Amino acid sequence: MRGNRKISEIKRAENTDGVLCQTHIGGQALIEGVMMRGKYSWAAAVRTPDGTIHTEEHDLATRPDKHKWLYWPIIRGCRALVESLVLGYKALEVAANNAYDFDEDEVPDSVTPSEEGKVSGASDANPKPKDNFTVASAMPAASAMADGDSAPAKVDADDDSDDGDSKWIMIVGMVLGLVLGVAAFIMLPAWLANLVVGDYNSNFIVWNIFDGVARVGIFILYIWAISKMKDIKRMFRYHGAEHKTIHCFEHGLPLTPENARQFSTLHVRCGTAFLIMTLILAIIVFSCVPVKEISIALGATGVGQFFVIVLSRIIFIPLVAGLGYELTVKWAGSHPEQKLVRIVLWPGLQMQRLTTAEPDDSMLECAIAAMQLVIAREEREEGASARGPVAPQYGVTCPDCVTAASSSATISAATGTPASNI
Repeated sequence: MRGNRKISEIKRAENTDGVLCQTHIGGQALIEGVMMRGKYSWAAAVRTPDGTIHTEEHDLATRPDKHKWLYWPIIRGCRALVESLVLGYKALEVAANNAYDFDEDEVPDSVTPSEEGKVSGASDANPKPKDNFTVASAMPAASAMADGDSAPAKVDADDDSDDGDSKWIMIVGMVLGLVLGVAAFIMLPAWLANLVVGDYNSNFIVWNIFDGVARVGIFILYIWAISKMKDIKRMFRYHGAEHKTIHCFEHGLPLTPENARQFSTLHVRCGTAFLIMTLILAIIVFSCVPVKEISIALGATGVGQFFVIVLSRIIFIPLVAGLGYELTVKWAGSHPEQKLVRIVLWPGLQMQRLTTAEPDDSMLECAIAAMQLVIAREEREEGASARGPVAPQYGVTCPDCVTAASSSATISAATGTPASNI
């Protein structure tokens, strides 16, 4: 029965029956909230101590109508990766300054279904950040750092004096994160390959395969380990809420918790699939780098060659990310019904069993609130006449969709910016 349930869940995620559009809108789970991103803006919705939903909307730094070269093949994958990291930090900062510190599987009375619809641009209460996110809570609210804020958060006057220190904390945190990422996902696999396979020059093909498999294994172990943390478990439930909301939107249903909860927590365009595919593609790309020849030209041996290997992997990360984006987001994400695509996306869907969990209605409300802000912004930017027909039973124009000449006004997709879930 358990195996059948898993297969059924994969099929539910891949099933395109009833899908009216494949939206470019994607998102990310936050501390007690969800961030959604469209073409022109990103929006965060976070549950506050008084039970309301704090919302913020901000302009994107890059736009397809103003920075066309950033949306060229391969380059757009690099842009998506960098932009996702930057927006992720900003959105987590918003959440850390406004989130309610819930206990696992405990929802306070102030967040019952009776509180549906209580959404505010800024809570009247003075939200207390989660104590175990002290670094993030020390940072200034994202609304103080970005333009185009339709609902700015309240920032205490005392926060201005700490802006410099807070920005340095963010910079240091990002640098440490990058250093740890290089150590865990580049240096450690290379060291293990040297330990198990031996010298790189003796059999570089086997060496690169082992290096890549070790990298994938370390990533899966890392995800599994953090999934045991209480706060991460709740974030993964918000990740599930984000996926259910996007499913609901793509099926042309009104965005309500009742409609969203019927869908799968897995989604074929999840950023998890992008990460897994990038790790797999890295094995091929890194194997094509002439490390042996470069090492000989530089006179590097032993430890010197090891650092040549590490440096070459860092240099080629943008290419690997760009190829991964083209394969998973532009091709596979636009043709989820094809059998070959389902095979390609299968590892990413399996990983989502670790990174998503079943949300409650209060979590779905946050995802819906963020989604509605992004949809409204795209309506204002493009207008219904420029974007085609309104999806049946929906009430808003379906982004980037065009109609087929049929009585049912079937809507098909032209995928735009990436869905950057984690």
